[in-house]
Amino acid sequence: MAKATKKQALGRGLSALLKDPEHDIKSAEDKNADKLVGHIVELELTSIEVNPFQPRTSFNEESLRELASSIKELGVIQPITVRKLDFNKFQLVSGERRFRASKLIGLKTVPAYIRIANDQESLEMALVENIQRQDLDPIEISLSYQRLIDEINLTQEQLSERVGKNRSTIANYLRLLKLDPIIQTGMRDGFLSMGHGRALINIEDPQIQLEIYEKILERSLSVRDTEKLVRELSGGDNKKPVSKSTNLSPEYKKGIKEFSEYLGTKVDIKMASKGKGKLIIPFTSEEDYNRIKKMIQSES
Repeated sequence: MAKATKKQALGRGLSALLKDPEHDIKSAEDKNADKLVGHIVELELTSIEVNPFQPRTSFNEESLRELASSIKELGVIQPITVRKLDFNKFQLVSGERRFRASKLIGLKTVPAYIRIANDQESLEMALVENIQRQDLDPIEISLSYQRLIDEINLTQEQLSERVGKNRSTIANYLRLLKLDPIIQTGMRDGFLSMGHGRALINIEDPQIQLEIYEKILERSLSVRDTEKLVRELSGGDNKKPVSKSTNLSPEYKKGIKEFSEYLGTKVDIKMASKGKGKLIIPFTSEEDYNRIKKMIQSES
């Protein structure tokens, strides 16, 4: 009983802090900020605005209805996160699906963690947290990575540390943004996978990209079939290499895989006689060349 009374008193105290305009908390240095920031508070939905930095731009209506049904039955299990803007005014940092679903079933309040952050911090928090989600499509992830690089001024290495991904993985996602917008939309709608996109990026001509994209949809081509079609259209199957990759030693094959994953492009090895050979690193544009060059120089 004592525990319940203590919890209720804490709730009344936090509520009082939020509704006291004379002692409104605007920064982490303000009096009583430590009692509010980082705590779970029931906030009125009308006092919360959506985050303009939200990387997700589309929400599946059926999925939202399912979440709304779960919230109606069990409540909001995981609080949303907001940042304080002004007196009784907050902005979503993460949890927009929970926020939308709560509104859908007519809830008046929602449990929320309160943060005090500037626009840049809010953007970074929103992007990094959303990147960790499992249901983002490849283009949403790519756009989030690009925004962190452009708007937070992060290098690919710093971004790698922030999101816990290899630089090669980040590079592969960023390259998807070079695809024709129609193809990017197809990826967002689930008509083709990231593997398809990585195969198509090797075609520089946007018109040819679109032609292959149409063939993928018409024939339900797998990633492997798409890669083969890309090689055929780019003349790759007509060239006679000095040595096929299938004849390389396991050590060389392992090296090709590691180089390709790290650099985000299909690396190859051409062997000559007496153990000599060439390491071939293709690039699709001057920008791609500079990206690869920078990655190699950073390791030297």
